[in-house]
This record gives sequence, structure tokens and C-alpha cells, in this order.
Amino acid sequence: MLALVMNDAPCLATDHPNPKRARGEALVRVLRAGICDTDLQLARGYMGFRGVLGHELVGLVVEADDVGWIGKRVVSDINAGCGDCPDCRDGNSHHCPTRSVLGILNRDGCIAEWFVIPEGCLVEVPASLDDDKAVFAEPLAAALHVLDSIPPGADHAVVLGDGKLGLLTALALQSSGVRVTLIGHHARKLAIATAAGVEVSLSSEGLGRAAVVVEATGSRQGLCEALHLTKPQGTLVLKTTVADPLLVDLSPAVVDEIRIVGSRCGDLARALHALANGAVDPLPLVDARFPIEQAHQALARAAEKGILKVLVDFPQR
Repeated sequence: MLALVMNDAPCLATDHPNPKRARGEALVRVLRAGICDTDLQLARGYMGFRGVLGHELVGLVVEADDVGWIGKRVVSDINAGCGDCPDCRDGNSHHCPTRSVLGILNRDGCIAEWFVIPEGCLVEVPASLDDDKAVFAEPLAAALHVLDSIPPGADHAVVLGDGKLGLLTALALQSSGVRVTLIGHHARKLAIATAAGVEVSLSSEGLGRAAVVVEATGSRQGLCEALHLTKPQGTLVLKTTVADPLLVDLSPAVVDEIRIVGSRCGDLARALHALANGAVDPLPLVDARFPIEQAHQALARAAEKGILKVLVDFPQR
């Protein structure tokens, strides 16, 4: 099959072996995939990943032990827990110590014609939701997960970073009734947020400090700036993961008693609901699309400065 494979460097493989479905797994034919900043970091050496890249998708189930899944259009939770450890038994499989993670850790990803994933990770896509929006379910779920980390009743948040995840986070929070100020450096990107009612700024200067700050810059420098933007006893939510190590003075977090929270994956059903009811429209983020035969070029395009979402299309059979 065709697949975007990370070995010593990412490349398009034309003869990558088809995945073998294990018991309890589904075989999914990919309809559409997205490229995110994590894929770009993996291509730069983050986590030492080897295998098929990609974890944002919408696809059709073609094989499963539970025949009720066959023929369904789905998205997938990227975390495949063991099912037996205390975390999995407590419904916290995202933090299973032996989990595999689609296209990120010990599991081939979805920028390929086919992939396999445990049936328990599948979530059916509403018929009313088209593929171009459904493919945003995974990153939007991660964006909406910020709501689970901020204090109840928080009425204002600053989002630092106007890349793909920063924009989605701003749109997600705004749609949930939180007033948002998005700080970025690109007028074109900030205009997308402005159209959704988000306040924007090209600089943090003069804005003052905020009780809730979300760091989504995708850069090594973002955490330092976010610390200085957070009020004493405020909450700082971290979204960035990068290949390079961070050197940050955390003494402001101690002195100002800042609560720092990591935030990763979220609830796909919640994201699909937000997409289906129009609460969040991700389509303005789409900058380019490529067929799977040009997946390597798609990755290179996604790495260009200022580019938002790049989609990979698969042949319809």
C-alpha cells in the first residue's frame, strides 16, 4: 500500500506492507487524513518514532470482529490502552503506561491507505458531517480538552500562538462561552479568529496578565512568554510538544504560584458534536490538499512557515 513512512527521514513508500488486524482491532480504509505539528516534530526526531506517520483521519471500517462496525464512517481515538492496567480499568486509557499511540508511539499511523486500531477507539461520524470537517475531530478534541483544565466559570482566556492548534483552541473556547484573546504574529491567521468573534493581538505587550493562559505556540520560547502572561495563582495550560529540549526558568511559577497543567488528547464525541452543530467551523484553516501519491510533498508543504492545515486525500473506491 501507499504510506508516508518515517525511517531516518520521512518518505512515501509505494510498497509498504498492508497492516495485519489483530483480535479486537478494526481495519480502516482511510478517506482523508490531516497533518499536524506533532507529525512535523516526529519528522524532526521527536520521540524517535519509526513507522507510518499520521493520527488525524476519517475512514471506513472494512473489517472488525464486531460486524456492526463494518461499513461505518469513523474517526479514531489515537490512544490504544492495554485494557487491563489500573488506568485502563479506571477509564483513563490515555495514560495507560503500555499504550500505543496512532502514528506516534509503537503503532503505525493513518497517512496510508489502511490502518488498524482497537475497535474501542472508534467513534462513528454523523451522516450530516462531511469528511473535510470530520478529519478535524482529533485536533478539535484536543482543543476542547482545555475546558477540562481551566477553573470552572472562567470567563476569559489568553491563547498564545496562532498556528493550527492555537486557532482551534481559540475557536473551541469561544464556542463554549469563554471570551478569548488570541496572540499571534500573522494577520491572515488572526483574521480567521476575528471572524469567529475572538479578540486578537499581534503582541502581548500592553495586554496585562490573565488568569488563564493556553500556550500553543509550537515553539521552544512559548513557555517562557506564557509564564510572564499568567497572573499570580493563575492557570497555565501547556499544549506544545517539540523535538528540541526546553531550557526554561520556572522560578516565576513558584513565586507567582502558577498552576501548570499539561493538556493532550480529548473527547472525540464532544468534538464531533461541535463540528456537526456548527459550533466550530474548521474549514478556514485548510490551506492545501494533496493526494496520497504526493504525501511527501504534503508534509513538506505543512512544514512551510505560515501554513495551516494540509489534508491528504485518498482514492474513493
